[in-house]
Amino acid sequence: MDYGDVRIGIAFSDLLQVVASPYDTYTRVNIEADIVFFKNLAKSQDVELIVIGLPYNMDGSVGERILVTKKFGSLLSKELDLPVVYVDERLSSVEAEEVLAQAHVPAIKRKGLIDKISASIILQSYLNTKK
Repeated sequence: MDYGDVRIGIAFSDLLQVVASPYDTYTRVNIEADIVFFKNLAKSQDVELIVIGLPYNMDGSVGERILVTKKFGSLLSKELDLPVVYVDERLSSVEAEEVLAQAHVPAIKRKGLIDKISASIILQSYLNTKK
């Protein structure tokens, strides 16, 4: 998951937990509606674990965004009764932008894709550490 104030990028892994794939970009409504959305999604997709990217500062320090992200993660974990794992997401959006540029996706269409591509990069990073 690539958590943001306006949008949340979503990705899922395959059943063997080897490959991450972009799924969707959720546009946030309010915290109650967001939780209901993710509760329904987790149930329909048989989610066992939530992986959320943590936006560390480039120097590795912790900023306000990490606190907000962890607050959301804690709430999700409690409400969905699922474990949450956090992964360093530095440069995931830059990497997603590069992937889309190399795929010749027009800049105007990239905005709607960046978050779910970033989510898949975050999830793939987690999956790679499990090997």
